[in-house]
Parts: sequence; C-alpha cells; structure tokens
Amino acid sequence: MKLGFVSAILDDMSFEEVIDFAAKNKFDCVEVMCWPPGDAERKYAGVTHIDVSDFTAEKADYYVQYARSKEVEISSLGYYPNPLCPDEEESQVYVDHLYKLIDASVQMGINMVTTFIGNDWQKTIDENWPRFKKIWGPILDYAYKKDVKIGIENCAMYFTDDEWPNGKNLARSPQIWRRMFKEFPTKNFGLNYDPSHLAWMQMDHLKPLDEFMDRFHHAHAKDVKVDHDRLDEVGTMANPLEYHDPRIPGRGDIDWEEYVAALYAKGFDGYFCIEVEDSDYEESLERRQQAIIESGQHLRQFMK
Repeated sequence: MKLGFVSAILDDMSFEEVIDFAAKNKFDCVEVMCWPPGDAERKYAGVTHIDVSDFTAEKADYYVQYARSKEVEISSLGYYPNPLCPDEEESQVYVDHLYKLIDASVQMGINMVTTFIGNDWQKTIDENWPRFKKIWGPILDYAYKKDVKIGIENCAMYFTDDEWPNGKNLARSPQIWRRMFKEFPTKNFGLNYDPSHLAWMQMDHLKPLDEFMDRFHHAHAKDVKVDHDRLDEVGTMANPLEYHDPRIPGRGDIDWEEYVAALYAKGFDGYFCIEVEDSDYEESLERRQQAIIESGQHLRQFMK
C-alpha cells in the first residue's frame, strides 16, 4: 500500500512545490488535480496542478521525470465534475476533458483517472440510467482500449442546497455500484473508495471490502464526525452538512487501525491518498500542509 495525498487542498502551490512537499514528508504518491484552468465551480474544485488541455509528450515526460527525481509517484490524474448534469453543453465540456485526462494518463504511463460518474440530482436513479449508459459507455470503451483504469469516488455530492435531493454523483452506494459493474463489467471500471461517505450516510464502510475489493483501483483516506445529537434533531433527509463534518484521519468516527487492517486482509496494495476537507485546518497554507502531515502520522502507525 502506497501512502499519499490528494493535491486539491494545496491549490496555491505549483506542481513542483506539491511534489517537493510530498518528498520532504516521505509520502509515496500524489493524486494530482487536473481541472481545466479557470474559476472553481465549488469548494475543493478547479485545482490545476497539471494542465492536460494542450498536452504534449514533452510535458508528460517533464511531469513524470520531476516526480521520479523526488522519488514520488503520481497515483492518478484527478478531475471531479458532473458529466451527467442536465445542461448538455456543460456536460460535454466535462466529458471532453475526461478524454484528455485518459490520453494524458497514457502519455505519462500512469494509466489511472479518478473522477465522478455525475448525476442529474433532480431525477431518480432509474431516470438517470439511460444517460449514464449513453455517456459512460464510450468513455469506458475508450479507456479500456487505452488500458486506463477509471476510479469513481463514491461521494454522493450532496452537501449544498443546490444538490438536493439526489446529489450530483450517482455512484454513492453498493447497490448502485453492483448495477454499474453489471452494466459495464470491464475490470478497468472501478472505485476510488472513500469510507467517510458511507460513514456519514449511516452505512457500514467495511462491508463493501468483501464484495468490491477487485474494483478498488484507488483509495481515499478521509474521516468524518457525525453529530448524533444534531442528527436526532434534523434526520437524514436534512442537508448532510447539518449533521456531519469532514475530518482528517484520527479526528472522526472511523477506526483507522481496523480499516487499514481490513484493507490489508483483503489484499489491497494500491494507492491510499489522504483527502483533506477538514474546516479546522483551512485558514492558511501552513495549516493545510499540517493537516496532511498529521494525517500521515496517524495512518503510518497502522501501515506495514
């Protein structure tokens, strides 16, 4: 298992500074954010540490060689938009950029892209399904031919009122993953598994390891703290941020010793990247860097 972090929280650092920080603090890898340059559409989005919009073999070689010179791997090229959004022109922009990430991933020899399925949050799962097949069938076929793994993060993307009622990412539960993988059984289609999202939805975050481990292409390490007194007041149909807070590993409800042991027991030996969305660490770059360092310290005590 290779410990790293998601670069999104270091949005005011360059690619080189991110890799230098990883090397200095003994991280094995970085999931590098590759949004198109421009304004962020939401918090933790819009971060561009590698711009793949006009990519070349020379650029690919530069990024790979720089990371290699610091003994840091690029675990994946990350990009988390909503390809199933109801605005078809907007959706096409996201889809086009995903193809660019796939090509860039091949050029860099990474062969991994991490992203969201997307969702029309005003429609049911069944109503979203035909569009899911229409959009993702060609993407997955293209990725398969290029030998690129697609790791879908299992975040519901329901944290703000404009994402009500069904969130902006379809791939939020084991029942839906099972249906997705039946629809597209190719093994390059899998998960970027984050246990915190199941935890705040009151689900068992260990149980999916039994059935879906062969689909764990990448993994996130993020914790969550559920305020059960508040949950008793508002219920699970409230905006989820009314009753939970994202936290760094060790500051929430997940038992990381148990979870990491379960990953090892099920044979996971891939990239395990810390994702920082802890509001207690957001006030400065130094505090965000400290969040990554503290997360690494907590997790390393359980890793072989």
